[in-house]
Amino acid sequence: MTFSITARCENTGQFGVAVSTKVPAVGSLCPFVEAGVGGIATQSFVNPYIGINGLQYLKEGATAQDVMDRILKEDPNPEIRQFVIVDNTGKAVAFSGENCDGWYGHTVGENYGVAGNMLVGEDTIQEASKAFAESKGLPLAERLLKALQAGQDAGGDKRGRQSSALKVVDTEAYPLVDLRVDEHPDPVKELGRVYEVAKKELFPFVSMLPTKANPAGTFDFESSRKMGLLQD
Repeated sequence: MTFSITARCENTGQFGVAVSTKVPAVGSLCPFVEAGVGGIATQSFVNPYIGINGLQYLKEGATAQDVMDRILKEDPNPEIRQFVIVDNTGKAVAFSGENCDGWYGHTVGENYGVAGNMLVGEDTIQEASKAFAESKGLPLAERLLKALQAGQDAGGDKRGRQSSALKVVDTEAYPLVDLRVDEHPDPVKELGRVYEVAKKELFPFVSMLPTKANPAGTFDFESSRKMGLLQD
């Protein structure tokens, strides 16, 4: 019911997930990321605890492979699950249960994994993977968007389009990017549009928020007015 990419930026250590599907609000249940820990996308017949517990196991020091093995032992219905895990070393693993619906499959590379089910065909994950690999040097969020759009252009979910999401973490407990299109006829394209708006109207504000290193943050009224974040 979904296709997604989960990745780590080899330069910044950021983690992110981009995902799209033909049900509303995919961002509420599928992407799980935590700064300095890892990224997980859980899909097909979704089990959110794959993401919740998986991140906890990574935080405790387990590798991506360790976490996958443990999840498969704990889940009473692994044959209907699909997920990707990327750990803080860049190791990626993926699983597609034998009872996932429609065309399903996954591919993994260094620092990323792509997976999908109920798809038009294999081209969706192959093109998403190719777009991510060919976009090195761009911010992780933009690489994920390019991968998601490439997957959509190659066919995407065979039932159609409805929602998409992009979530990226950097060094803080709160996300660097957390954008969702919960119901739209072309959600991946709309997510890209929202991202461009956020670059101008949201991300400058996020850059001034309190951080672990600077609990006061860098917010001031004058710079905020110059950036258009405040009105006179």
